[in-house]
Amino acid sequence: MHPLLDTFERNAAKTPDRTLFGDQSLVLDYRRLHAVAAGLAGRIRDETSLPRVGVMAPTSSACAAAIFACWYAGRIPVPLNYLLGPNELMHVVRDAGLDCVLTISHFVKNLTPTGLKIVELDAQTMAPGKIETPNAADNDTAVIIYTSGTSGKPKGVCLSFGNIVQNARAGIEHARMDADQVFLSIIPQFHSFGFTIGTIIPPLLGASAWYLPRFSPAALVATIAEKRATIFIAIASMYGALAKMKNADPHALASLKLAISGGEPLPQRVAQAFRQRFEIDIMEGYGMTESSPCVACNTPWAQRPGSVGRPLPDVKIHAVDSEGRTLAADEIGELVIHGHCVMQGYFNLPEATEATIRDGGLFTGDMGRVDADGFVYVTGRAKEMLIVGGENVFPAEIEAVLCEHPAVAEAAVIGLPDDVRGELPLAYVILKDNAEIQEQDLRAFCREKLAGYKTPREIRFAEDLPHGPTGKILKRALPVTPEP
Repeated sequence: MHPLLDTFERNAAKTPDRTLFGDQSLVLDYRRLHAVAAGLAGRIRDETSLPRVGVMAPTSSACAAAIFACWYAGRIPVPLNYLLGPNELMHVVRDAGLDCVLTISHFVKNLTPTGLKIVELDAQTMAPGKIETPNAADNDTAVIIYTSGTSGKPKGVCLSFGNIVQNARAGIEHARMDADQVFLSIIPQFHSFGFTIGTIIPPLLGASAWYLPRFSPAALVATIAEKRATIFIAIASMYGALAKMKNADPHALASLKLAISGGEPLPQRVAQAFRQRFEIDIMEGYGMTESSPCVACNTPWAQRPGSVGRPLPDVKIHAVDSEGRTLAADEIGELVIHGHCVMQGYFNLPEATEATIRDGGLFTGDMGRVDADGFVYVTGRAKEMLIVGGENVFPAEIEAVLCEHPAVAEAAVIGLPDDVRGELPLAYVILKDNAEIQEQDLRAFCREKLAGYKTPREIRFAEDLPHGPTGKILKRALPVTPEP
C-alpha cells in the first residue's frame, strides 16, 4: 500500500494515454510517467543507499518524473533551489545529508563543487523500466522542502505522505476540481505551491499539467490559450505583468476557471487591473511550506476582497494574542493553524520545531484576523511588525497604501531605529517607468490614508529591490543606516 502512488496507478490504469505532465521538451502520459519513473528509480537505487535524494531541475516534466522516481525507489526527494548561491546550496546539501542528485546538464556546473553523485535527466537515464511499488504509510516523510531562508539559513520542512495527499485532496474539494482540469504551472517545484499544485494534485485527480520553465508574459498567455488551461497559479507580481501586456488578446485566458494568487500579498490595484484586462477575477490564497502548503483560498462562489478566503476542509485557523489565547472575530493576532496540513517538523531542528508547533498548532508568524464568516485576513509578519511609540504597525498596511499611488510600482517598509519612539517606518519605493514624485508629496499621500505614526518617516527611492527566488522582497537585505 502506498498513500500516493496507489492513486496515481489507478488513474494510470483508467486513462493511460492521457497527458499527465508536458512541456516544450517532454510530454509524459500516465503510462509513460509510470514507466519512466520506474526506470529512473532503478538508477537511483544503483547510485545511492541513502534515504534522501536531491532533485535540481527547472519547472518541467523531467522534474516531476524525478520526484516520482524517488518515491518508486523508496527515497525521499529533496527539491533543490537552483537560484541559491554556492554557500546556501552547500548548506542544504550538507544539512539534508545528500550524496546524489538528479539534475539536467545546465545545472551540472553548479553542482560539481558539492561533490554529489550526479545523475543527468536524459534519454538514457529516463528510459522506461519496471519496479515494484514500495509500501509507505501516511506518517512516512514524503518530501523535505527547504524554506527560502528570508529570516536566516534555509530550514528543511519535513512533510509526510499524509500531509501532502490530504492537503491535495482538501484543495481539490475546496476548489471543486475534477479530472477535466488542465493545470498550467510556472512556479518552481522546489517551492511548496509549485510542488503541490503542479506536481501532486494533477496525478491524484487524473488531470493534466503543463509547465513553463521561466516567466514570460507572452509565452504564458500563448500556452494558456493553446492548451486550454483551466487552473493557473502565480504570484501577484506575475499577474501585474500580465495586466500590463499591450498586445494580448483580452479573450486569450477565457479557458481559465481559476486564477490563483499566492506566495505574497495581492494588491487590489493588481487584481483590478487584471480583471479589467482579461475579465477574470484572481482568487487570492494563503499557505506556507510548513502547512503543506495550502490552508485557505477564495473561490468564485465564496470570495471576499482583501481576504485570503476561507480555510480548506479539515483545516482550522484562528488568531491568538501574545499569551496564546484565542481572539474573537476580527481581532488581530498571530494566526495559528490546526489540521492535517501541519508539518512533521524541521529536519534536525527539534528546538525550532517545538517553537513553531505548540499543542498541535502551527504558529505561523503571520499576523491577521478571522471574520465572523470565517474569511481569513493576513496583515503582515509578526517578526516584521514595528512598534512605534508603543503602537503596533504592520508594514503590509503601509506598503498597500504606497502602492495605491499611481506613480509607485513596488514598495517595502522596514523599521528605522529611533531613540525616542523605538522605531519609525522607513519605506523603499520603486517608481513606475517615467513616473516622477517628490518624497514629501508621497508622504502627504500616505498621511491622508494612514494614522500619523504609520506614515513613513523617510521614503527612499530605489532602482530595484532585493528579491528571493519566489519573488518575495528580502527585507533583511534593505539597509537601515542613514543614506550618505
